[in-house]
Amino acid sequence: MIEIKNLTFGYGSRPVFRNLSVDFKEGSIYGLLGENGVGKTTLLKLICSLQQSRHSDGTIKVDNMAPESRQPSFLENIFYVPDEIPVPRGTVINFVKENGRFYPNFSLDTFMEYAREFEIDPGRPFRKMSFGQQKKAHLAFALSLGTKYLLMDEPTNGLDIPSKATFRSLIVRLSTENRVIIISTHQVKDVENVIDPIIILDKEKVLLNATIQQITDKLYFDYSGTVDDTALYREANAAGMIQVLPNAAGAESKVNIEALFNAVYRNKETIQSFFEK
Repeated sequence: MIEIKNLTFGYGSRPVFRNLSVDFKEGSIYGLLGENGVGKTTLLKLICSLQQSRHSDGTIKVDNMAPESRQPSFLENIFYVPDEIPVPRGTVINFVKENGRFYPNFSLDTFMEYAREFEIDPGRPFRKMSFGQQKKAHLAFALSLGTKYLLMDEPTNGLDIPSKATFRSLIVRLSTENRVIIISTHQVKDVENVIDPIIILDKEKVLLNATIQQITDKLYFDYSGTVDDTALYREANAAGMIQVLPNAAGAESKVNIEALFNAVYRNKETIQSFFEK
């Protein structure tokens, strides 16, 4: 379990988080959403110790270990996939073999299986592959490590449509009751049917932290095309219109994450009051 308590952190005089508290529990694929600059990448880096938090207030604990201590039992059980992936020298398979040995649960057979599903050639040099192929190679490697904690920043950037479908399939297959997966993304349609719970960050704080069930208990997503004056948010789309309404009647509906995000940002205090009840 990842536990963040009263985290205050900034760069120089610019605050990023102020008394931020949030937990990431086993058995979930979290969607971490927010506008540019609210600290999504910073939060992921703090959790996996790529960003030092020694001069911050509050605590981050991963299975009761502080990330900055960089204990071997911590490092071998967490992996971070950045948005801007490195381009190693040499072939994919050499990179995988050289780096996979640091992770006790890594499986070369699993990597080869995922490489086939992503349609990449492990024998090719990274530098002779397109960006999309490089991204798929890194994802296949990350997914084959068997770490308890997997943090990904914009993992579907650079992927074509079939590869996005493969990624979703593998992520769902990978999810287990003792694993925590966090996906930070702006491309919410790529993972709309995968992420649950959803965390929406604002400047310095959490605006929403709720499961899909909790969201549909409080909000109703209307696709009827009939304008409702109680709508918190509405937008036209190819099918007609979508509205986000208070769910006063307790009706069931399907969450549209883009509409949810816009509704939350345009009605911050109202949405927070719904979920505090």
